[in-house]
Amino acid sequence: MSQVGSTMPVQQRSSDEVLREALEANGQRFTGQRAAVYRFLSSTDRHPTADEVFLAVRGQEPVISLATVYNTLETLVGCGLAVKLGYADGSARYDGRTDDHHHARCLDCSRIFDLPDPHVPGEVASLSRGLSGFRVTGYRLELTGQCEACVAPSARAEPL
Repeated sequence: MSQVGSTMPVQQRSSDEVLREALEANGQRFTGQRAAVYRFLSSTDRHPTADEVFLAVRGQEPVISLATVYNTLETLVGCGLAVKLGYADGSARYDGRTDDHHHARCLDCSRIFDLPDPHVPGEVASLSRGLSGFRVTGYRLELTGQCEACVAPSARAEPL
């Protein structure tokens, strides 16, 4: 079982306890605003943007600012409690799941889905054999395409 410096498994500890321990280990303070952001992020599988996190938590923390949400998300990433998914257009989404897993992204609606099978190291090893002098230290796999909801309208369209 996964543990974070405690004898109690992470699944049985509250998100506030996990957050408090990770923040303290990284020289950061625990705050109610940080807790609200972390609770939301760790409870969703939607891979939200910072704006979406802001809109979701401001009901609990009415005085929270968008800048605080951005800073908190970066702090969570730095503490290993979140993953930042950055894209070439400069946009970013955040994932509260920090285990080894990969994603599929819909090019129409931008929704991101977790792939069910996270293990592809054999394929990565075979791909990297052709890279002379290049040492692979990590990889990120993302499938792109159209999700079921975005494909459905075009599949029902009548031909002219």
